[in-house]
Amino acid sequence: MNTKYFDLIDQTYYFPQEEFTLNNTTLNFHGIDLMGLVEEYGAPLKFTYLPKISDNIHRAKKWFSEAIQKHEYKGNYNYCYCTKSSHFKHVLHEALKNDIHIETSSAFDIDIVENLKAEGKVTDKTFVICNGFKRDQYIENIGRLINSGHKNCIPIIDNYEEIGLLNEKIKGKFKVGIRIASEEEPKFEFYTSRLGIGYKNIVPFYEKQIKSNKKVELKMLHFFINTGIRDTAYYWNELLKCLEVYTRLKKICPSLDSLNIGGGFPIKNSLAFDYDYQYMVDEIVNQIKLTCESAEVPVPNIFTEFGSFTVGESGGAIYEVLYQKQQNDREKWNMINSSFITTLPDTWAISKRFIMLAVNRWNDEYERVLLGGLTCDSDDYYNSEQHMNAIYLPKFKKEKPLYIGFFNTGAYQETIGGFGGLQHCLIPSPKHILIDKDSDGNITTQLFSNQQTSEQLLNILGYEH
Repeated sequence: MNTKYFDLIDQTYYFPQEEFTLNNTTLNFHGIDLMGLVEEYGAPLKFTYLPKISDNIHRAKKWFSEAIQKHEYKGNYNYCYCTKSSHFKHVLHEALKNDIHIETSSAFDIDIVENLKAEGKVTDKTFVICNGFKRDQYIENIGRLINSGHKNCIPIIDNYEEIGLLNEKIKGKFKVGIRIASEEEPKFEFYTSRLGIGYKNIVPFYEKQIKSNKKVELKMLHFFINTGIRDTAYYWNELLKCLEVYTRLKKICPSLDSLNIGGGFPIKNSLAFDYDYQYMVDEIVNQIKLTCESAEVPVPNIFTEFGSFTVGESGGAIYEVLYQKQQNDREKWNMINSSFITTLPDTWAISKRFIMLAVNRWNDEYERVLLGGLTCDSDDYYNSEQHMNAIYLPKFKKEKPLYIGFFNTGAYQETIGGFGGLQHCLIPSPKHILIDKDSDGNITTQLFSNQQTSEQLLNILGYEH
């Protein structure tokens, strides 16, 4: 009978996979010896594998390039990184190696852009697409960036007042986009996104506030839906409605030349993950071209704003199973040496699924378990329904330490978890390791941040020493 953990994974999925391989009885991730990481830095730890960021950017650019060539599409493609997915300097530096652009969502994003410009990582040719509801400081910072000469900064209008506010802060002419308030899936609690301007109101808004304003040039229509880019009737229907608005607007606004289809590419959340990126890109490009040809208008330049897709698959977290609690006849709780609420907040906040695998002991027998975090909160656990309807791991043995890894966790977790700040039950943030490759292709590691100390947390709380 096949009772080893390796047998379970091997008969459930195709294994090994591109990023996951075995080194005897331990797991490698993109050739990284994960147990070597644990032995050097300890656990819990988080890591960012920087080359994966560039790899995903190249993949997306290739898909769009091939689709544009196949359909003889006359517009350009521009890849933007959605900074709210991860604002860290090491992430932006890696992403900007690849001739990309930036999408922002708040006032302090502009400060980051100016910092990157001072370092030469961003130039005046870099598009800075400014999304989000714009309060005074955001408007002020956008105006400062454009007034300094960054003409490729394009604020995306989210409400009817923003044109007037920007007009006051910006000295010369400036470009804008308009965000469409897309209609949500029927299962949502509301019908229309709170962001942007309704489909039917966009043309009247242009004619009333932009057409006769000699300072403002409309360049972009922005489209995004919460469920992301998926092969569903809902997605294609919303895209078609967006394209109909684009073609109507293009006929009365010659300066309009770009369509931003937002983000929403999914990332791998299971070893059984299956998504045909090339087909989706090909069909999007095809639909845009067909609709524009039918309306007899030129095709737009295409912009995307991939955040999770850019950085998500670069991240991971490793924990040690500290103890096993047999709570009843059937339930065994494996307690990790950290907290899901603080280090992987999406697992409990929105029941997000990540790839979870044992790091070591793949030749040991396995058992069905539940995974719990260290805090006293009843919600601090990893739901088996997020995994594969059951969580199986090598059998707990106190004399044989067991380490588990969560993978593709690189988007949002640090900012939602409050990196460097207070943590629930004062569980400290773990070490964070940056992993890269040198010029010879060898793996290199460096400590980005140490585990939080009690002194750091007490200082935040006002307990001075």
